Amino acid sequence: MRAKISGNCDVVIVGAGIVGLASAYHILNQDPSCRVVIVEKASSPGQGDTAKSVAGVRNTFTSEVNRLLSETSIDFYRHLQVDLGFDIRLEFVGYLWLLTTHLLEHLEPVIHQMEKDGVELKLWEHEQLSEMLPNTRLRIDPSDQEAQIMGLSSIVKGLQGIKCGTVAPEKIVEFYEKQVRAMRGVVRYGERVRSIILEPHHKLGVPGEPLVWQDIGVKGVVTERGEIRAEQTIVAAGGWSTELLDTIGVDSHVRTKKRQVFAVKGTDVNTLLYSRGFNEQGVLPLTIVPPRLVYMKPNGAAGSFWIGVSDYLGRHFTFEEEPMAEDHFYTHNIHPILSHYFPCFRNARPFNKWAGHYDINTIDANPYVFEDSGLIVAAGTSGSGVMKADAIGRIVAASQARKDFATLYSDKQFKVAKLGVQTREVEPEQFVI
Repeated sequence: MRAKISGNCDVVIVGAGIVGLASAYHILNQDPSCRVVIVEKASSPGQGDTAKSVAGVRNTFTSEVNRLLSETSIDFYRHLQVDLGFDIRLEFVGYLWLLTTHLLEHLEPVIHQMEKDGVELKLWEHEQLSEMLPNTRLRIDPSDQEAQIMGLSSIVKGLQGIKCGTVAPEKIVEFYEKQVRAMRGVVRYGERVRSIILEPHHKLGVPGEPLVWQDIGVKGVVTERGEIRAEQTIVAAGGWSTELLDTIGVDSHVRTKKRQVFAVKGTDVNTLLYSRGFNEQGVLPLTIVPPRLVYMKPNGAAGSFWIGVSDYLGRHFTFEEEPMAEDHFYTHNIHPILSHYFPCFRNARPFNKWAGHYDINTIDANPYVFEDSGLIVAAGTSGSGVMKADAIGRIVAASQARKDFATLYSDKQFKVAKLGVQTREVEPEQFVI
């Protein structure tokens, strides 16, 4: 039976995160006879960077590629929840950007462009925000020396993305994994990939193969339990992809940075968490606070916020096998900004914390899907892996089937080569958070 595959298969996928499982699901959907094996070093699915995600989803992009990848994935997730009854805790609570005068001036043409492209947005005036956000300090006193030191400015407006919200990535992963198993795909947990098999297509049996003048290609992977040989090898391992690809000299074109999340709750912050008027759930949208873009994700069921910030300048590129969140980072970097605008956080401290990686495409912050010598790489999601995973999985599946176009959800066509390296066709994103 196919479930007993151990050594040879048609496709081997490294990584059982949301991108790896989405890829397996769509490969098997297009060809149920394909023998697919997924190898994952963790003991269960989605335990790497997928589990460490803040898990926001949004369609507020200026790049057509960005918007297409996110919107079709969000629409598929809504299909899972509404049509198939598979609860992935998708809630359209919105994203809310708090804007200073400087930010508003900078973003006005971007906002107009997104509205022209059909992105549903709502602008809130300062007075409206002051009424809807209790116990806040949105107007900065010019004599406030602490605010001046931190570069804080008054909030003049709020920009809300409507087709935006939150989701439970572990539930999406659960759906994909169940479907993959139902289609007789094999998922092997607790099995670390040690290396990628690189061999000549025609072995000569001479020492040192493969030699530089031989026609070589990827033939599978070597794990702790032995070789898995495959016609096609797919690397979709997030922050671990670069570590693996470096060993055979393939450039992933991404670099990794640690990202940290802190969970905070308490009686004082509840009044802010349950701010009404923004959405039907009666909670604060996922809110982005200037000037360093601190974000707060509402978790209404748990009565808490997940809080983080994208600290680009000053945060070194590095890969950590087990990244750990740093207490001092919250205390000295996030808390001063947050508590100044929202005094309810003044005495609030994290009750939980975790860290993962962003595998960052440093050129245009869009994912890569490219083929090289029998290898397909899906990497560079740059912090938007959850919100784009279904589209990426479909593009990987199309690449594996040697198709020029992938069919995204709602039958939207996408040229596979757009996410390649040499063939790349991606517009620079103007609305980066």
